[in-house]
Amino acid sequence: MIKEANVTVMISEMDRSVRFYVDTLGLKLKSRHADQFAEVECPGLTIALHPVFEHGPRPGNSESLSVGFGVEDIDIEMANLKGKGVSFGRVSNDGPVKLAFFKDPDGNPLYLSQTQKWG
Repeated sequence: MIKEANVTVMISEMDRSVRFYVDTLGLKLKSRHADQFAEVECPGLTIALHPVFEHGPRPGNSESLSVGFGVEDIDIEMANLKGKGVSFGRVSNDGPVKLAFFKDPDGNPLYLSQTQKWG
């Protein structure tokens, strides 16, 4: 039986990434093992921060996987993050979910998500 899960994000610099995920995004630092590995968590998800290794995947190269953060009010959260230096790319407001796309310091794809009411 699976007891827990995480998403691993490949990073290039541990201190910078921990500051971004903890200070900028407001996630909780669950564990840190020097510059070798760290975990940050938010409700329902643990994100493992792992430095790149010689023959491993490079940070920010894959658009096939992204990490989404559900929020109550996307406009407020976007303004808050913009105030902390985060730049947003595309904002999608089609259908029942509004999405705002941005990247971490290594270019890994992230997004905010707000469920909207119909009608």
